[in-house]
This record gives sequence, structure tokens and C-alpha cells, in this order.
Amino acid sequence: MGLFKRFFGTKNTDIIDSPEKLLALFSSFGMSAAGISITPANAMQIASVFSCVRILAESVGMLPLNLMKQDGRQKVKDSKNDLYWLMQNGPNDYMTAQEFKELIMVHLGLRGNHYSYINRSSTGKVLELLPLAPHCVEPKLKDDWTVEYKVTFAKGDQRTLDANDILHIRLFTLDGLNGLSPISYGRHTMGLAKATETHGSKLFANAARPSGGFKTEKTLTDPQFNRLKDQFNEYSGENALKNLILEGGLEWFQTTMSSEDAQFLETRKYQRSEIFGLFRVPPHMAADLEKATFSNIEHQSLDFVQHSLMPYLTRIEQRCDKDLLKSDKTRYFKFNANALLRGAMKDRAEFYGKLVNLGALSPNDVREYEDMNPREDGDIYLTPSNMLIDGKLPEKPQ
Repeated sequence: MGLFKRFFGTKNTDIIDSPEKLLALFSSFGMSAAGISITPANAMQIASVFSCVRILAESVGMLPLNLMKQDGRQKVKDSKNDLYWLMQNGPNDYMTAQEFKELIMVHLGLRGNHYSYINRSSTGKVLELLPLAPHCVEPKLKDDWTVEYKVTFAKGDQRTLDANDILHIRLFTLDGLNGLSPISYGRHTMGLAKATETHGSKLFANAARPSGGFKTEKTLTDPQFNRLKDQFNEYSGENALKNLILEGGLEWFQTTMSSEDAQFLETRKYQRSEIFGLFRVPPHMAADLEKATFSNIEHQSLDFVQHSLMPYLTRIEQRCDKDLLKSDKTRYFKFNANALLRGAMKDRAEFYGKLVNLGALSPNDVREYEDMNPREDGDIYLTPSNMLIDGKLPEKPQ
């Protein structure tokens, strides 16, 4: 009964009065142009989609999410706060911190939204975060510009929860409330990828394109034909490399790849690159090294951190600040992404060094950019020894 409640809702739900509405409901993300229904479950069966979602999830999952406290210019980890340990050790009794962050990314990659129930004490203290299935949560913006969430639980019963009870992390949005799903908006690309994959599987399963064949100018008798058929079946599979005895003037010929086969392979490559672009994952990270070089791999890896991961990290940080910290202005969540940026540290050091030597930045300015605490006497701006202030001569030494 819970399954039907989840799909069809309560009595106030719109009536499913046509096959088209029923198909759209069960296909979840709609039919692709290739005639294949794409859902998060079967989208993950596409190798490129699985690779991209896994790369994003594991890349974010391994990064520490720290609760920071700012006191003036000092920034320290607030390790005495329970929220700090909630994000370090795990948000609930059955998940680790890494598993929770990975699940957030899986939900964002497949559905565009992540929801967690915020279990609070009677005083408002956050006790645990319990992930909810995204398709079982329906956000609604009310007339007074507050948000409520209709949640359908596993047994089918529904509850309407206040925004104070839900951690809602979303991708970029068209209405400010619902994150856009990459699977939904990329369903035509994934549908074609799924169709070509299915076509290739059936091609080999049914031997629709054999590797070769037999030819003869003579007519085989029934006994010869039956012997050939039995012998051919006997020498297939594990015995494929054994010698085959031909009779009746039979000759073996090898088939070559047709233009249709070549186009089929090109289509698969193109769909794979489209999926990489949809998730903004560099091809080399998903084991596609066809156009990779040492230099462009290094730059693509840095670009992945800066333009693919950073938007996700910022979304998670800001939403945790808003939903978990509420009005606390002295604390904030911050990912430590330095481990992913080690390749760029040399470039950053050279850049900062030049600006400090020119007097454009002080050491404390640099430390602030790097999210580090200031040091004593670090607010000094240097003046290069070969430069003078206009109209002012240096004092002669005594």
C-alpha cells in the first residue's frame, strides 16, 4: 500500500487518467528521444554515468568538512562544538562522514537535490542528520515566502515538515527551490548512450555480425552440412582456437568492419564525451586517455577542482551554514580542499611571493587568502630597495 501511496499520493493528488500520464509517472524522468525511459537506476548502469557520479562523490567524500569559529581575525576549528564532530565522525549511527558526503553527491548527481531530516533536541540542538530519498520529498514555497516539505516515509505515511527540520542542498535552479537533475535534463543523451549499448550487447549476443563465414563452389550434401554445423558448434567458445577440418571445398573468409560498425563506435565515443561534459568530469579521470597528454592532464585536474568541485563544495558549505547554524554569525563550515590543490601550490607560492615583494600584499593578506590565522608583525608592506617615492630621496645613513 505504501508503494501506491508514494506514487499516487492522497485523495487530493491529480488523477492519472491517461496512459501517457501513467508512463510519465513510472518513467520518473521521462522518455528519451531514443525511445528508452531514463531513471536514476538505469542511468547508473551506463558506465560513463557511473564513473562520473562515483568520481564526484568520492572526490567530495574524502575532503574534511570542518566547523570553523571566527574571533576577530582569528579562525580556529570549533572542536568543542557537537556539530564539528557530527561532520567528522558521522551524522548518524549508521553512516560515516565520508559515506554521508558521498550520498549527498550521489543525490545531487542523479536527482539534483539532497534532503536530510534534522533531528533536534527540545532545545534546538542538532542531534543527527537522517538522509531522505529525494523522490519522496516535495518542497513547496508558501504564500508567506516560507518553505515546507511534504515527506513520504517508507511505510507510505506522509508528514509536512517545516524548513527548520530539513537540510536541503540543491544544484542550480530555475525557481530558487528545486535543483535541476542532470539525469532529467540529459535524458536524451543518456537514452542514446543506453540504446547504442543495448544494440551492441544484442549484436554480440545474437552473433548478428559474425567474424567470418564459409564459402564453396560445390553443393553440400545434408550429411556434410550437418557435420559442419556440429563441428562448428563444437569448436566455438573455449575451443575456438582449435583447428577446424573443412571438407567439400569449403573455404573460410574473414569479415571486415563496415562503415555502419565504425559509425556505431563513433556514436558511443560521442555519447561518452557528452556525458563527461554533462557532469564536468575530465575524460582522463574516467579512464578515457585517447586525447590525453601529461601537460593537459595536469591542467584538466586543476580545472576539475576549480570549476567542477568548488561549486559543489560551496553549495554544501553555505546550505549547512544556513540550515544547521541558523543565526550564528561567528561559525561557518569549510571544506579543506588543499589536498586537491597541491599541484597548484607552487604556482600560488610564486604569485604571492611576487606580490609581497612588490608591496602589494602583506604576509597577513596572503595568510587570509589561504584561510590561515594572521601572525604578529605580519601587516608590513615591503618597498623594493630599487624603488623610491616620487619627490622623496632616501635618508643618508648616519
